Amino acid sequence: MTEINELLRRPAVFKSSIMQIEPQWIDYNGHLNMAYYHVMFDRAVDELWVQIGIGPGYLKERNNSSFAAECHVRYIREIHLGDPVQVSVLVVAADEKRIHTFQEMRHATEGWLSATSENMSLHMDMTARKVAAFPPDINANVQTLATAHSGLERPDGIGRKIAMPVKKQ
Repeated sequence: MTEINELLRRPAVFKSSIMQIEPQWIDYNGHLNMAYYHVMFDRAVDELWVQIGIGPGYLKERNNSSFAAECHVRYIREIHLGDPVQVSVLVVAADEKRIHTFQEMRHATEGWLSATSENMSLHMDMTARKVAAFPPDINANVQTLATAHSGLERPDGIGRKIAMPVKKQ
């Protein structure tokens, strides 16, 4: 993708297609198993990566890809079989080698928040299997999207860490 997709210029979070929970993803607690939240977040990011130009064809055509370097998932409300899900993706920041995203998984028709996922993705040269700068055309797409998202409201939870609650004295 050499032309900047108009979708990347819009000051709005990227919204994935609506996804369905698969029956084999339901665990013994009767809700979506934690591993499959990651699958759904990853599928949503893959949809955005296609728009940026780093989707599945990118590996074949240019021998580059992206790897997840860090991920923090928060489980807010249970999601169950039959619940339609949509994931929004906000680009929090980006540089020549990294994309920092924050995703929200919501019930697609009722709108309530089920989970969030904050991620750091690295651009990879697959020949060397090392982190590398985005090619200029891809970097332009990434920066266009980061700029479009820079003015958007930051959802609760960005930069959050895992810690025990502080006890009040």
